[in-house]
Amino acid sequence: MKNNTIVLSSVIILSLAFTIGCDKNAIEDLPAIAPPADAIAFTMPSEEAAHEGTWLQWPHKYQYGQSTPNRYDQIWIDMTKALHTGEIVHIVAYDEAEKKRITQLLEGAGVAMGQIDFLIEKTEDVWVRDNGPIFVRDENNNVMITNWEFNGWGGRYSFLHDNQIPSHVSRAIGVSKIDVDMVLEGGAIEVDGAGTFMATRSSILNNNRNPGLTQAQAEVFFKHFLGVTNFIWLDGIAGLDITDMHIDGIARFVGDHTIATVSKEFVENYGEEVIISDYQVLTTAKNANGEPYAIVELPFAVRTEGSYLNYYVGNEVVLVPNYNEPTDAQANAIMQGLYPDRKVVGILVNELWKDGGAVHCVTQQQPK
Repeated sequence: MKNNTIVLSSVIILSLAFTIGCDKNAIEDLPAIAPPADAIAFTMPSEEAAHEGTWLQWPHKYQYGQSTPNRYDQIWIDMTKALHTGEIVHIVAYDEAEKKRITQLLEGAGVAMGQIDFLIEKTEDVWVRDNGPIFVRDENNNVMITNWEFNGWGGRYSFLHDNQIPSHVSRAIGVSKIDVDMVLEGGAIEVDGAGTFMATRSSILNNNRNPGLTQAQAEVFFKHFLGVTNFIWLDGIAGLDITDMHIDGIARFVGDHTIATVSKEFVENYGEEVIISDYQVLTTAKNANGEPYAIVELPFAVRTEGSYLNYYVGNEVVLVPNYNEPTDAQANAIMQGLYPDRKVVGILVNELWKDGGAVHCVTQQQPK
């Protein structure tokens, strides 16, 4: 649920703690050390790179009542059914009763349960992109988890259970975890897997996440933990929504030569001055090799004010938010052209969009 406004400042310490070990029963914390200013230690693969699986946090009744699963279940069933033929779907279920309920839903939808993996852990909400593990590779190509701090989008929502999910995942799958003392939601960043990073200042440099953090300091963290050296910063608008304008609703990388974004017509007719300025930044941006990006514009679902940019790239499919609007077909066709080797699957997300998110917000990739 991404739509309340209570501000709680968080404190950032420019240090990190390593959690090393592939034995999920023998994970230990090592002393915190400061990240080297000019060192890349880890690299975040592109979402388009091969997945071992996709993580979902299944909606439940325990935080916001029965209306949540009533409204959301079908969306999660549709995503799971589309994804599971090409990769494992890892589902975080609140408890054993929820696991049983989810299993019945998926079996009823014809999902092959051998492709489903469950983790039983309490959660407040469904937005695993923001609170879940962010997977990276180390210098030896080992998959690891970066565990950034999550504070409920600046304290707007409860987050104690959600903030523990990366640690639970680390233990469950036996993957080493690196604790990072910086507040970051996964939906706030885009990487192309080839050295370029894209984000909004309004979210990452917001005092409700990281008070006093400068852009230069943030870039040290991102270079060290995500392996990026080329930065595209948009201003964004703080307070526009609960995320303070995450990048995954504005612009997305398609490979390392293309950026998908909203249409210029939408920017000119509906965008505030800062949005127009950000659009101009995108049109002049260059990748890590100094090459300009091709800009692909996606339509805007006018009636629901829905964005098609909040899509998710799986191994075999691309899940595109749909809104039961005429522009759905146009958006799906554009996405199919961008990903000719994957099948575009439209996911009706109207109920989810009412609460401020779509497909990308509730998925998180685990690299192969």
